[in-house]
Amino acid sequence: MRISDVLAALHIEFPTVTTSKLRFLEEQGLVAPVRTPAGYRQYSPADVERLRFVLRQQRDRYMPLKVIGERLAALDAGEDAEPPARARLATRDGVVPDTTRLTAERLAQEAGVDAELVADLVTQGVLRPGPRGVFDPWAREVVAVAAALADHGIDPRHLRTFRAAADRQADLVDQVVAPWRGQRSVSARARAGTLAAEVGELCARMHTALVRSSVHEMAP
Repeated sequence: MRISDVLAALHIEFPTVTTSKLRFLEEQGLVAPVRTPAGYRQYSPADVERLRFVLRQQRDRYMPLKVIGERLAALDAGEDAEPPARARLATRDGVVPDTTRLTAERLAQEAGVDAELVADLVTQGVLRPGPRGVFDPWAREVVAVAAALADHGIDPRHLRTFRAAADRQADLVDQVVAPWRGQRSVSARARAGTLAAEVGELCARMHTALVRSSVHEMAP
């Protein structure tokens, strides 16, 4: 398969994947298409499935490329097994479509909480509605966790520190990504998206590890 054939095969599930993205993944050693005497890349069906695996790990789990490479090595060695993934359709910008407009009322309904809790989260700056009062998909988890914390006496005003910490971490990610995002080439923009996902996930893991470390000694 030529690289154009691979893009066509991946298009339905990964419509934003570009030639530069595939070349970048090849540079990282995650796929190794053969070369014709003229230097053109040729991919096998196994290469396409390998690319599909990599792209799913990035999209669904924000998994760093290094970890993805380790998973691939384990799969190649027969030491691991990957369950079949459920296909997901995406919009042209690569975002999984959600027909539900996440308004404050909808968030409260899905989480089974009073609308007052969602309103308080907005007032405290923990949640930030977008245009027309619609929230991003992550707001679902924010509300669900906030409701669970409320059962322990932790109300929205206490969660402002989480918002502030998240913003600082996002600023750190932006500093890492900025040099690539500022370039005009398609490959640079692809690298920027990959770096943002990887560094963002690493920041989240660091935050989780530090909190767990801090509360470790509290348990009897």
